Amino acid sequence: MSNIICVTNRRLCRTNFLYQIEKIAEAGPMAIILREKDLSREEYRNLAKSVLSICKKYETPCIIHSFVNVAKELHVNALHLPLSILRTLPNEEKGAFKILGASCHSVEEAQAAEALGCTYITAGHIFDTDCKKGLPGRGLEFLKRVCNSVSIPVYAIGGITQQNLSEVMASGAAGACVMSAAMLAKDPRTYILNLKCQNHLQSEFNLDRV
Repeated sequence: MSNIICVTNRRLCRTNFLYQIEKIAEAGPMAIILREKDLSREEYRNLAKSVLSICKKYETPCIIHSFVNVAKELHVNALHLPLSILRTLPNEEKGAFKILGASCHSVEEAQAAEALGCTYITAGHIFDTDCKKGLPGRGLEFLKRVCNSVSIPVYAIGGITQQNLSEVMASGAAGACVMSAAMLAKDPRTYILNLKCQNHLQSEFNLDRV
């Protein structure tokens, strides 16, 4: 099973965004987080319907980002929120989502997200990345502290590559998120498959050492 989550940013795509999504979904990542926060509610809803259709075709889970009402309207039971929005979400609304995630940038935020009912979190950014130019990555020690502070799965985000994925997993993460590389890839299907293969090889290596 894959533990690579793709996070979208349609502005980075060099080709048609939905084509890019289809090729990513075809590769079978753990999930695709539709993170298009600059859109209006109606624009996001229309885009989400298209992305959900593609994801359903390949049985790839699609996680709605930020737009709580859109998730409810489209009967999507997977939602990812900034912690600021998560704090305002009533408990009865949280119960509608089987999968509930939050973006965290400190141990304290990770613990708060878990207490607020999250089933997973993303932690970052771990390595230097063009998406956060001028802001140094928080590093693997930060990731280890976050992973050790909560009992829910932690997915690292920020500058994740084939070269550093094994270090991310060795730090206790359940998996990793990719955004820029997935959106920019000329062959996104192969890119995701290579990441999955790298992680599979790392898992086998770890098992051999037990």
